[in-house]
Amino acid sequence: MKIAIHGRNVVELATPFIQSMFDELARRQIEVQLSEVYRSFLDSAGIAHHSTQTYTSHLDICDADFAFSLGGDGTLLDVLTHAGPRNIPIVGINIGRLGFLTTISPQNPDALQQLLQALTIGAYRLDERTLVNLQSEEDLFDGVPFGLNDVTITKTETSSMITVHTYLNGDFLNSYWADGLIISTATGSTGYSLSCGGPLLLPHNSNFIVTPISPHNLNVRPMVVPDSAQLTFDVESRSKTFLVSVDSRFRTVDTGTRLGVRKEKFTARLVKMSDDTFLNTLRSKLNWGFDIRN
Repeated sequence: MKIAIHGRNVVELATPFIQSMFDELARRQIEVQLSEVYRSFLDSAGIAHHSTQTYTSHLDICDADFAFSLGGDGTLLDVLTHAGPRNIPIVGINIGRLGFLTTISPQNPDALQQLLQALTIGAYRLDERTLVNLQSEEDLFDGVPFGLNDVTITKTETSSMITVHTYLNGDFLNSYWADGLIISTATGSTGYSLSCGGPLLLPHNSNFIVTPISPHNLNVRPMVVPDSAQLTFDVESRSKTFLVSVDSRFRTVDTGTRLGVRKEKFTARLVKMSDDTFLNTLRSKLNWGFDIRN
């Protein structure tokens, strides 16, 4: 078995868990390739590992059986940019805060053993999630224009709102006078879109959500459209620039740059255990049904 591993840092409280993970991977003689940045974090933290292979991007990651994400949801989104184009299944290990997308937590002392055993015998399922793709005449995101959660168009640091002229399959939809606009996948419905009043969707719904951010016209509301649709955008801004982000990555763009959003040709493949379901995650992470009186 080959595993690629990435993390954004090494949290001190999680050091014993991380060390035990590498010890167990070595004991099982599992081949490991580390991201270059994570290897630096491990070396600085004094964590011993048996990996001699590193990678820097999706261009040189190995043909791994799995890609491990050690961190929170942001780390998993990073791993997606490495593993996504190769359709490598992603295992999320929550060493962050919320961990909405991740699979296991170090708080369960048996979680690691159970995970590795499940991966070895195939006792897991692959949860395929739709990705969103940003289209532009220039390469804004270094050959990685896709994301799991959303594409967001927002104003820059100025206080003035922007105008986002939006078209659906070539037909004019609306001009959004707002701080910005979110185009969210069903997976991303629990993220930024939710905080701006967007609806929750089950993650396998074949839809995008178009959610305005602080719209000037209060009659404008989030809209659900098929993910087979092609969305295009022309942006006006007094500053002559605006921000566009794909998940947690962002760029400053000049007005006059037309953007498009469509469904990506490939999917994200998330490894899930049998008891790891979306509805369970809603209740445990978003405290659905929680009431101090109960």
